[in-house]
Amino acid sequence: MSTGRAVHVVVPDGVDDPARPSGGNTYDRRVCQGLAALGWSVTEHAVPGPWPSPDRAASAALGTVVDGIRDGDVVLVDGLVASPAPEVLVPQSRRMRLVVLVHLPLGAGTPGEEGLPTRHRERAVLSAARAVVTTSEWTRRWLLDQYGLDRNTVHVARPGVDPAEPTPGTATGGELLCVAAVAPHKGHDVLVEALAAVQDLSWRCVLVGGSGSDRAFVETLDRRARSAGVADRLHFTGALTGASLEAAYAAADVLVLASRGETYGMVVAEALARGLPVIATAVGGLPEALGAVAGGRPGLLVPPDEPEALASALRCWLVDGALRERLRALARERRETLPGWTDTSTRIARVLSEVAA
Repeated sequence: MSTGRAVHVVVPDGVDDPARPSGGNTYDRRVCQGLAALGWSVTEHAVPGPWPSPDRAASAALGTVVDGIRDGDVVLVDGLVASPAPEVLVPQSRRMRLVVLVHLPLGAGTPGEEGLPTRHRERAVLSAARAVVTTSEWTRRWLLDQYGLDRNTVHVARPGVDPAEPTPGTATGGELLCVAAVAPHKGHDVLVEALAAVQDLSWRCVLVGGSGSDRAFVETLDRRARSAGVADRLHFTGALTGASLEAAYAAADVLVLASRGETYGMVVAEALARGLPVIATAVGGLPEALGAVAGGRPGLLVPPDEPEALASALRCWLVDGALRERLRALARERRETLPGWTDTSTRIARVLSEVAA
């Protein structure tokens, strides 16, 4: 289908780097592909720099990209690039049609991390945009509450999933899977403490995710696991993609996520696409990603930063076969209700069309 529409998409450099897989990178890539499939002419600009904390060179690189965009063109900018760059984007927003894609409101901060842009900088960029696209209803509410944006300009396009074969699961339910970057805000320390509290039960936990540059946190995790006597039951694989990641999902019984903050939680949707139940923290958009069907939620939600609560949920899962079967059935039912990537791209295309008009 040809629409005659054109859009510039500005993303952080490294969007296709297999060593840095992330939900945001996957979302950006799939949306670019989806818009092209819907008949849009997509011009992608990958901007180098340490986003979302740009140095002078990164800001200059963004300025060069924007200077090359014609007056009146539609421009979709990843929030990691847009939110910390009001000096570049706000003046230019008067001549081009700026749309910002917010994966994570940087003004909300990330627990355990410093140096994120202040709220007034992000608010300036989002207020100057013709439209804002968020990846969850939770993020939309946060932006409206905190920044006072026009609610008619803030839209939701939830991440899609690809069709996948249901996982068979094991009889004991002891194959636990965590898919998350090994970093403080993902709560691996809470998970290790919770697992230590259920070491009398039979389980193994595979932890998929890169450790980045925070070696101190990784070393602390290792010490805690060894001290608690569970180190030999934890298997850190590093970042996985493609067939290796598929194999990790296929071998699992349940996804466990102890995050301190999430705007949506794409790995939750990915697990549900395979009929995997989820045990996760009730933070941000995670309950939204988990969702529910007529019979209830396809998983268990616990408060963040409470290893005792997470341990209790894990114990319930591991000892109660009837609970496991009920949650598996609900997960398979929820699997049928998840949006696909075409749905995501179509929603964004509608926003871009409105802005283009």
